[in-house]
Amino acid sequence: MTETSSSGQAASGKVDYAALRARQLEVALVASMEGSLSGVRRFVALDISNLPRSEGGRAPLYAAAVILERGNPRPLETATAALAPTLPYVPGFLSFREAPAAVAALEKLSLDFDLLYVDGHGLTHPRRAGIATHLGVLLEKPSLGVAKNLLAGTVGELGPEVGATAPITLGGEMRGYALRTRARGNPVYVSSGHRCTPEAALSFVLEHLDGRRLPFPTRAAHEAANAARRAGELAAREALEPVS
Repeated sequence: MTETSSSGQAASGKVDYAALRARQLEVALVASMEGSLSGVRRFVALDISNLPRSEGGRAPLYAAAVILERGNPRPLETATAALAPTLPYVPGFLSFREAPAAVAALEKLSLDFDLLYVDGHGLTHPRRAGIATHLGVLLEKPSLGVAKNLLAGTVGELGPEVGATAPITLGGEMRGYALRTRARGNPVYVSSGHRCTPEAALSFVLEHLDGRRLPFPTRAAHEAANAARRAGELAAREALEPVS
């Protein structure tokens, strides 16, 4: 058996994807698609920002964690963290690449929260273990995912109007919904992460639409992560400039 670190790096330096798949299957066994979000009052929106893959897959990852109250677009607290990834960009394994940075940002928060609201997939993942599920199981918190692109599964017929939904089916199981947030615009993909039903996840996301494609919690985390990345890149450039 190949010796593998907790990050999936084998002793040889190569990524042991078989070990990572096995860990995802373990996460999937623990993940639950049951539970209501009716008691959620405070939640944290999470996103990761990094350079495009063509510009450097090993560039730092900048994570943002933004605390919000249900139904209120004004952030209560924002924390960011930057970490160098230990794994390359490989679709289907992004949670192992990005979750450590997200956890580092979460650890800086002073406020508690009831729900993880993650930019990414939950159970709409080939092995039922997207980053929303990964983080929910790891932190033992209810979680949901809101993704910009479909990773796996098939989507039913989706109407053109705002609020139209269509189920996402994968492996004979309904795991989430495509949601039209702007008339005839591209949908977002909402899924259970952990400890909530697909319907509960969808209902929660619908509460946080404001006429733009991305719900405002997703945008808040996205903007904070991008701001952290720009600040980090500026600091790195200034550190390389010669002192006059």
